[in-house]
Amino acid sequence: MAEGLAEQAFQAIEKARDSGKIKRGVNEATKALERGTAKLIVVADDTQPPEIIAHLPLLSKEKNTPFVNVPTKKELGSAAGIGVPTSAVAIIDEGQAKDLIKEIASKQGEKEKA
Repeated sequence: MAEGLAEQAFQAIEKARDSGKIKRGVNEATKALERGTAKLIVVADDTQPPEIIAHLPLLSKEKNTPFVNVPTKKELGSAAGIGVPTSAVAIIDEGQAKDLIKEIASKQGEKEKA
């Protein structure tokens, strides 16, 4: 199920990049969460050191924002439309990714109840 979630997150980022607005990088993602503007947070599992992103899952839960882990920074950077790896992406304006983000959020809700 996690792989399907990662694929959906990549699709959501690509759609939001083209029709909405995204922020790239841990600092930008953190700011978006703190300001309450983030609609979805996506973080790469291969981020080193892991302490860089350790606060994001907790902050996402606190702000009630959907959060997804993806395998690599390279894939995340590529989905975000930049030629370099990135550790985190925040979707600020969903654009055409609105339904995808709702679906991701509902899957996370099911996962937490289980």
